[in-house]
Amino acid sequence: MIRLVVIDDQTLVRQGIRGLLELADDVEVVGEADDGMTGLAAIREHRPDVVLLDLRMPRHDGIWTLEALRASDLDVPVLVLTTFDDDDLVLAAIRSGARGYLLKDVTLDSLVGAVRTLAEGGTLLQPAITDRVLRAIRDGAVGIDDDAPLVVGDLTSREVEILRLLAGGYSNREIADALHLAEGTVKNHVSTVLLKLGARDRTRAVLRALHHGLLE
Repeated sequence: MIRLVVIDDQTLVRQGIRGLLELADDVEVVGEADDGMTGLAAIREHRPDVVLLDLRMPRHDGIWTLEALRASDLDVPVLVLTTFDDDDLVLAAIRSGARGYLLKDVTLDSLVGAVRTLAEGGTLLQPAITDRVLRAIRDGAVGIDDDAPLVVGDLTSREVEILRLLAGGYSNREIADALHLAEGTVKNHVSTVLLKLGARDRTRAVLRALHHGLLE
């Protein structure tokens, strides 16, 4: 069972998300919160597998919550779920540690699939969001942290193959199944890819790879 905490300042939205997600046999909403501060308390109390987080909230918003999580001992994947598709906000969320980003107009199947992907260690960005952010980066409208060393020339063909699957939001287990590898082998490859791309996590690795044209 995948245990969730939902953080959104609108009560009706939280209740609606809870009702929809609990239609899935393997998902349980164990906690709710209406801002980042109460959200952190709910995460500490329930220790969920995934957090669903809105970005635009009064008092302590989604970016504050992500930064607070990163500075704490709470290691939980965060799926940003919002009505806003502002490019700067997307990048701010990614830089602050979000593992996935969906707009609230997604279908229930897409939302449940995203929750499962993050619970299994994967990352997920809607293709439309990835395209918008990539165009904004190339146009210079938004920046991406690019100070870490990049060792592109040392990426093996297998590592590029795994990087493409990471960009598709696949979990380690799904990559292992697709490439007929042991899951432990995939984990080692992913760690090497992150190191060579100078990225802290899979989402940043994908964005850096897109930025440098490695996935075209």
